[in-house]
Amino acid sequence: MRALAAMTCDVYERNAARFAVERSKSLHERVWLDRFLGLLPAGGTILDLGCGSGDPIAVYLARRGYAVTGADFSGTMLALARARCPTGDWRRVDMRTLDLPERFDGIVAWDSFFHLTPGEQRDALPRIARHLAPGGAMLLTVGPAAGEVVGRVGADRVYHSSLSREEYEQILDASGVNVVSFVPEDPDCDGHTVLLARRLQP
Repeated sequence: MRALAAMTCDVYERNAARFAVERSKSLHERVWLDRFLGLLPAGGTILDLGCGSGDPIAVYLARRGYAVTGADFSGTMLALARARCPTGDWRRVDMRTLDLPERFDGIVAWDSFFHLTPGEQRDALPRIARHLAPGGAMLLTVGPAAGEVVGRVGADRVYHSSLSREEYEQILDASGVNVVSFVPEDPDCDGHTVLLARRLQP
């Protein structure tokens, strides 16, 4: 499984064009994105972490008037995102080593954070949380329980993992971030398990 995890970037590089076409644009994520945006100041800054091709999430956030910084480890995906959302600030970044000078009002890692191994998630989550401004919100998709599974992107197998809800809460709490909502396999969001959290005000 860990060998498969190490191939995630290569999988997305190979399948970028196909992914951009096949990725649903129905915005089944809208209800969660709107809950997340409801915690942010109007016109605030958002880091779309693991932004992929930028459509539909970054496009939706930009159309709602937010300043979007998109980060992904796939250069091919970023090129597609730049074309789809030219107002965005697009950066080649690996979330496992995330270290940006800015702090953001919101961070979204939708269908991206769960490609990290459990150990990488434990290391990366506090690092990601440090990029939240006071009162900032974080929206992640994770798994319903601790474990590892295999999915598909195009014709390739791709790795996914999750920690338990309790461990996510412990890590975030230690980083000054409170879980606002955790919904496993939300039937109103195409079965995604969604975690919404917010940094404490000073």
